[in-house]
Amino acid sequence: MRIGILGVAPITTRVLIEPAQVVDEVELFSVAARDPKRAADYAALHNIPRAAATYEEVLADPEVDVIYVPLVNSMHAKWTIAALNSGKHVLCEKPIASNAEQASEMHETALRNDRLLVEAYHWRYHPVAERMLELSRAIGPLEELSAKLVIGAPPENTRYQLDLAGGAVMDLGSYCIHMLRTVVGSEPVVESARSVEGPPRVDATTEATLRFPAGPRASIYCSFTGETAWPESMSIQATGARGSLTVANPLVPHLGHRITARFDDGTVVDEVLDAPSTYECQLRAFVDIIAGKQASLTDSLDAIHNMVVVDAIYEANGLGRRT
Repeated sequence: MRIGILGVAPITTRVLIEPAQVVDEVELFSVAARDPKRAADYAALHNIPRAAATYEEVLADPEVDVIYVPLVNSMHAKWTIAALNSGKHVLCEKPIASNAEQASEMHETALRNDRLLVEAYHWRYHPVAERMLELSRAIGPLEELSAKLVIGAPPENTRYQLDLAGGAVMDLGSYCIHMLRTVVGSEPVVESARSVEGPPRVDATTEATLRFPAGPRASIYCSFTGETAWPESMSIQATGARGSLTVANPLVPHLGHRITARFDDGTVVDEVLDAPSTYECQLRAFVDIIAGKQASLTDSLDAIHNMVVVDAIYEANGLGRRT
């Protein structure tokens, strides 16, 4: 499977460059950047055979099978749609779009072209995710959940730029929402949200409360203003009729994690799983998804549902959805 890369974002090293060294079924085949010299330098550094002069050149290459889109949030829809229309399958970084309307257009484009669109929620393909789901069912029925993700981001970071569809909910909260939706297995309603702004209309910190139709209440907290390290930076907690569950760092568990479940009968589960990185797990799954060997756990329909919640939080906190 030959992969074309649009842009030379730093995240590409973790998501593709490193796992491709151990996933034999893929070849990083072509790359383009806004500056052709940067693309050439990047291709030489990572032994990528082709450095294209433009994104369009990568999309038009008949030897490229799939496209990876690691661009800024505001460019996801435009270039994913272009890639799908060029007949390529796409792995697009999260959040898949600036808003749910764009996500719906991307989904419809994928269907119309009979191409696969996968959102890069890498955590979902790791064994820690499956164990978290197993134990959440064991403590259920679920009554209350929370998810937290905090990182430090300097003010000049692109995450703070409104015109690039930035904000804490877009970058961090989307993970929290995705995990809660996955654990509960249904779609929530946003009850309230409040934010601390960085630049105007860009949230540096957001807290939101959600209600799932099945009953459990949930909350998210996401912030660019923390300094904690993994695994403390990210956690998900759940209480149910038969016990409680805490997972420290289900997002990038290869950087440190712990799974702890306490049951009302006195049983305690305390685990650390030995597994590859989430990015390697995602890339292996992506290969199988494109080959028709497994279903996507983060497909374009799931992406729409996640963006609906993101949009609702931005409406509830008064900052307005991203455009």
